[in-house]
Amino acid sequence: MQIAIVLFDRFTALDAVGPYEILSRVPDAETVFVAEEAGPVRTDTGSLAITADRSLADVPNPDIVLVPGGPGQSDQMENETLLNWLRAADGSSTWTTSVCTGSLLLAAAGLLEGRRATSHWLALEQLTKFGAEPTGERVVFDGKYVTAAGVSSGIDMGLTLLGRIAGDEHAQTIQLVTEYDPRPPYDAGSPQKAPAHIVDALRARSRFVLT
Repeated sequence: MQIAIVLFDRFTALDAVGPYEILSRVPDAETVFVAEEAGPVRTDTGSLAITADRSLADVPNPDIVLVPGGPGQSDQMENETLLNWLRAADGSSTWTTSVCTGSLLLAAAGLLEGRRATSHWLALEQLTKFGAEPTGERVVFDGKYVTAAGVSSGIDMGLTLLGRIAGDEHAQTIQLVTEYDPRPPYDAGSPQKAPAHIVDALRARSRFVLT
């Protein structure tokens, strides 16, 4: 099994690294970071780079495709090199997945039309522009398409998918190995729970404008 994690300039690190920590533990699987060109790819902070060891062209038929999100996603929405690769890879993939606004790239490639999907809460309604049905769930399965909500939810997606692939006991073992037992100090992890003025401030600064 080959797992391809797509990188692009200004992706969000945890979108890729969170599920990587989980899915790289699929038995007998090869996990590769890929980008339009091989080499270091900077995250949205600019202070961290992850190396894409292979180009998209080098990995034409992965079994699992994982697309992160991040501010750089907006610049990729009309990148036909990436979108065409996603379409081609999806043609033979077992699972096509995303984290955060990575679902908008899957949608832009035409892969989520008529499907339920999720994304970061600020971007959720953007999915309707591409014929997808947005849902506020943290992890959404629709056939072979698996989308996760914002950033940290990629870990949940990875564990859920790992359970489907390798069984619940293996997924539970990896959950324990990674000591994934979140107990956040604040209960503000969704717009339904966070203080209204914080939600409003983030909406005001968002790059997503509903039209």
